[in-house]
Amino acid sequence: MAFALKKRGPSTFERAADGSMTLMEHIRELRTRLFRASLAVVAGLMAGFWLADPAFLVLKRPYCRLPGTTDALGHCQDLLALAPTTGFVLKLKLALWLGLIIGGPIWLYQLWAFVAPGLHRHERKWAYAFVSIAAPLFAAGAMLAYFVVDKGLGFLMDSGVGGLSKQFEVTAYIGFVTNMILLFGVAFEFPLILLMLNFAGVASGKRLLSWWRAVIFISFAFAAIATPDPGPFGMTLLAAALSLLYFVAVGVALLNDKRRGRGREIYSDFSDDEVSPLDLTPEPVEAGARVETVAPIGVPEPVAAPAPIERRYDDMT
Repeated sequence: MAFALKKRGPSTFERAADGSMTLMEHIRELRTRLFRASLAVVAGLMAGFWLADPAFLVLKRPYCRLPGTTDALGHCQDLLALAPTTGFVLKLKLALWLGLIIGGPIWLYQLWAFVAPGLHRHERKWAYAFVSIAAPLFAAGAMLAYFVVDKGLGFLMDSGVGGLSKQFEVTAYIGFVTNMILLFGVAFEFPLILLMLNFAGVASGKRLLSWWRAVIFISFAFAAIATPDPGPFGMTLLAAALSLLYFVAVGVALLNDKRRGRGREIYSDFSDDEVSPLDLTPEPVEAGARVETVAPIGVPEPVAAPAPIERRYDDMT
């Protein structure tokens, strides 16, 4: 028994890549992607409400390690809420952040599925590499921020004016910790910007390496402003991490320049704007060789008429 197989037509990705989709089809595709991304965020938001309380306890831990914030039984005192809606709004914010993180793989894929057809194959390959590096870098920056806040919060309280209670307002405290996490996470994406400049051909590895003095100075200046601890510990830790990531990015850029420069050693001594040494001296034109007389072509022989074909009849005629 033979089965008829239905011929598969081009997929949405293929039609978007070859430019055969109309404007309305692109708009409908965008609407579908946004709807799916919104569903992922809403599902993550629902899970975030369940995880908001454990996340709040994790963010509260640096505060609980301050001296004078625990009672004789070791219980941490509560943070201060100044309005009846403070607790609900704070839980909603934490749930939204957690929802964006939980639903991140889905809504990022929907964004990528809409943008990727407009990219070349090698551009998609580099995009995969950059995204796979960006996520661990952001996570490393977030963990460093949490560690710096944990160590620097006590220094801030001890270096301030005396006679103040150590009971913080909950919205201000959580906002301070989350802003530090975002700031450190974004700062750790700095090496990716350098690599993008190199892979796009804007700056070579040697040129990036020539900026090392300015980069180290900016790293320490940024660390001095961003870290809550004015002491040398937190500032040096962040600046050293940023400087190390910078030199790693420069090393990758130098390897990329070496890879792209293979087979071009013959042109290494020439500048891009240098005029090629062309010999423009005119050469004299000599007289051409004499053409010999060609023998005339003879008259062709007449073609004989074909022999007559005998007509044959079958049994029916």
